[in-house]
This record gives sequence, C-alpha cells and structure tokens, in this order.
Amino acid sequence: MVLAVPLLSSLLGPVLRGKKSRWTKVGRLPVLRSEDPVNLSFSDRAVDAYIRENISRDVWIVNLPGNGLTVYSPICTHLGCHYHWDALKKQFVCPCHGSFFALDGAVLAGPAPRPLDTLSAKVENGELYVEWERFEPGASRKIRV
Repeated sequence: MVLAVPLLSSLLGPVLRGKKSRWTKVGRLPVLRSEDPVNLSFSDRAVDAYIRENISRDVWIVNLPGNGLTVYSPICTHLGCHYHWDALKKQFVCPCHGSFFALDGAVLAGPAPRPLDTLSAKVENGELYVEWERFEPGASRKIRV
C-alpha cells in the first residue's frame, strides 16, 4: 500500500495536471502584405506522458484587412491533411479531398465541415508566439483533441 500511492501518483500525474496553456516561439514576425499569407515552420516540444520530443510544426499567418494578424493551423478541417496556398487562385487548397478556403478561412468549396482553425497568437518584441492545439477533423465545430 505504501508503494502503491507514489506509483499511482507518478503514473496519473500527467492526467491529473490537465492541459496548461503553453506559448511556443515561432520566430521573427515577417512583413505581411494583406493579400499574401506566409507559412512559417518552427520547432515545438511535444510531451506525451513522460516522453518528450522536438517536433517540426508550421502555421499560416495572414494579415486580414480590418482584423489584423490571424494564425491558422496548417491542418484541413475535413480529414486532417495539410493544405497549401494557391497564389494564382488566391485561396487555400487541400489536395486530399478538394476543399478550398478563402484568405479569411471560410470554406469556399469541398467537404470541409468548418472554416480553417485559428490558433491563439501574440507578438512580443517582434517575435511571434502561438498556442499550438489540434482539433478534431471532420467535426462541424472546433473540438480540441
């Protein structure tokens, strides 16, 4: 019994602590023109129970007229594929199942059930920080995973 309490608390610790807000530095904020989104890659530290690893991630940054800086998850809301920006058509395109999104994240066409997912972001001393999250693909509303 004496050994069971420390063992259980060490195994359940990550579950009981819950999710903490964690800002990740993406890097220097580039100059953004209102019609051109920018894709930025960065290194993030993922923690799953007791396993820690560095993971390469990316985000899309858009300067929307009237709304300012918006940061999108690079993951399509349909089935979780990565989408890209088509500069000629001025829209985001998911090659997996043909979803198309406007610069403001709205669904233009395809099976995507909701707009592009936004991520919380802040700028401090010219550096961009995001709060990385994943959302359930295929759901009609944002559900954290």
